[in-house]
Amino acid sequence: MINLLDFDPDALAAFFGESGEKPFRARQVLRWLHQRFVDDVGEMSDLAQPLRERLAAQAGIVAPRIVRDTAAADGTRKWLIDAGHANAIEAVYIPEYDRGTLCVSSQAGCALDCAFCSTGKQGFNRNLSTGEIIGQLWHANRALIADGVTAPWVAGGHAPITNVVMMGMGEPLANFDNVVAALKLMLDDNAYGLSRRRVTLSTSGVVPMIDRLRDECPVALAVSLHAPDNALRDRLVPINRKHPLDELLAACRRYIEKAPRDFITFEYVMLDGVNDDIAAARALLALLRGTPCKVNLIPFNPFPGTEFRTSPRARIVAFQRTLMNGGIVTTIRKTRGDDIDAACGQLAGQVQDRTKRKLGSRIPIVATH
Repeated sequence: MINLLDFDPDALAAFFGESGEKPFRARQVLRWLHQRFVDDVGEMSDLAQPLRERLAAQAGIVAPRIVRDTAAADGTRKWLIDAGHANAIEAVYIPEYDRGTLCVSSQAGCALDCAFCSTGKQGFNRNLSTGEIIGQLWHANRALIADGVTAPWVAGGHAPITNVVMMGMGEPLANFDNVVAALKLMLDDNAYGLSRRRVTLSTSGVVPMIDRLRDECPVALAVSLHAPDNALRDRLVPINRKHPLDELLAACRRYIEKAPRDFITFEYVMLDGVNDDIAAARALLALLRGTPCKVNLIPFNPFPGTEFRTSPRARIVAFQRTLMNGGIVTTIRKTRGDDIDAACGQLAGQVQDRTKRKLGSRIPIVATH
């Protein structure tokens, strides 16, 4: 059966057009799916009964199956989602006073094998479909509303999720078509209606796809950098051997031409004794000169078997101070959801043993790249 969550706005319009229906029917269905979050075609009351019956015979609303729903004391919420064939992904909701952010996965596993990333150690399983990607946002909004989440914008009639970050499991640009279809739903006024500034895609540096994203669906861009030179980045982020830093930074500068923000965010995981000293900070300053950007320093979250350790807090702060003194806005990522292992690099791997019986013997470990 056709899954209506798999359709972006153009595809849904084409689907109805092939059935001889007017284009506005697609807009009606988009609103029912992505603004009212219905799970039954029969609830779409402004569609004529015969159309509802025909649509129900052809299509359904198939959301990802939730295996585990866990909430932290700070309001962070994590959903473990069945991705089939004994695989799991996760989506994480992060509430703040002025926004509700959802971290979304794009693949089950990851093929890029970054040295410090637990997901890469599990290998690549498959790309998620558009419905599986947008279904994380669909489910999160629906669940939060059902549970009575409170926020000023929710009281004003808006959905709980105001921001989306494509920073969960997988490399989004390695699943380009399905990710872009999901992004178009996030941005469409008849669906989620999010601003391009409120949707961020994080990539390890798939340069040709950065250019495609700029041309087809530019959103805020974050780049997982993690090293100030090619030699170290080759070790930490193997895709650098194919797309070295000069190519990557040139693509970032091209992206800014059409980006909704006038800067690129560079993510930099802090690894004790590897990339965290003042010399590395100065080298990073030199590297980023001429590229409008901000830097987000990420304290490393260890996982079983890793060779890396977390940088001491004092060293992270000194690294930040060096970059700030050099004129680059630099933040240190806050740790959220510690009591449910929801921080970067601490997702499905921490619930692996407890969910094996539900999904099978192999549960991938989720971490941002």
